Amino acid sequence: MKMNIALLPGDGIGPEVIEQAVKCLQAVEETFNHTFVYKEGLVGAAAIDKTKEPLPDSTLRLCKKVDAILFGAIGDPKYDNDPNAKVRPEQGLLKLRKELGLFANIRPVKVYDSLIDKSPLKKDIVKGTDFVIYRELTGGIYFGEKKVNENGTIASDLCEYSEMEISRITHLAFKAANKRNKKLTLIDKANVLESSRLWRKVVKKIGESYPDVALNFLFVDNAAMQMILNPSQFDVILTENMFGDIISDEASVIGGSIGLLPSASIGNGHALFEPIHGSFPQAKSENTANPIAAILSAAMLLDHFHLTEEAEAVRMAVAKALSKGVVTPDLNPKSKFGTSQVGDFIADHIVDDEHALIMNDENIGLGRSTII
Repeated sequence: MKMNIALLPGDGIGPEVIEQAVKCLQAVEETFNHTFVYKEGLVGAAAIDKTKEPLPDSTLRLCKKVDAILFGAIGDPKYDNDPNAKVRPEQGLLKLRKELGLFANIRPVKVYDSLIDKSPLKKDIVKGTDFVIYRELTGGIYFGEKKVNENGTIASDLCEYSEMEISRITHLAFKAANKRNKKLTLIDKANVLESSRLWRKVVKKIGESYPDVALNFLFVDNAAMQMILNPSQFDVILTENMFGDIISDEASVIGGSIGLLPSASIGNGHALFEPIHGSFPQAKSENTANPIAAILSAAMLLDHFHLTEEAEAVRMAVAKALSKGVVTPDLNPKSKFGTSQVGDFIADHIVDDEHALIMNDENIGLGRSTII
């Protein structure tokens, strides 16, 4: 298969983790006889510094032409810490989502047995956690009309949703639940918000077309609590834009590190894949950033194009790295491995027959890996 992939490394640790994801995609190319063509574009603070725009027209044109987009991270303290900044890196990502119609953000959350001790929650609470969040991405309060009075003392943000916006992501979530454990939970605030009441009305109606899927409802405040008390109760979570932003970041710490969680943003004809972590500028060029979320985002890219075996090979290689302790310092402060070493290990273990390999565990402990 031939595929054109736009690389948008962005800011901070973005370029470092994207480099490792590309290593793994190149290993997939070699192992499974595919051809992936990579073209890089500017976005975020890196783009502002060079073009004064967070999403240059050239980058947007590139993204509209390719089959998929692999995104790093955006954000920089010189913009984050300036409340008067009119142009911000995050505007580039919001515009990209809107221009490409990326209405569905998909975030899987899984606790690995080998990392269960890294979770801030008790072992018996997090064991078996494996769910996916479907977050609506192009509507709601982030994109609604914004107002500030002349004195700057009163501000408002409009949260607005249409039945169409709710319907298209709801069908995706129900289809995912049908393939998983047949349970869908809608998170909203229908006791207070009219927009949430519309969500419930639309989701209930669509649910009638998926009789095998059990539909549940949680107010977002209760959902935030349940996420900590019993995360394994969830299978597929469906929610609106802002609630999804908050809930998915809360869920990200359950597994022990935000550096483990990938995501996909899907639209009609376009798809973007990115780790959910931020740009973490303090770690830039330190070779300490966890590349696994970016690598698993590449696996989601492969899944999207029905390259199931290839995606599973990436995930198996990630699982091997975790089980062997080939991890960055966020997961083990005493680790001898950096960003590039973890990427090398995972790329090296994307092979046709994993079980034909014999690992030299002694060398792994020394900060190297050898395949015999």
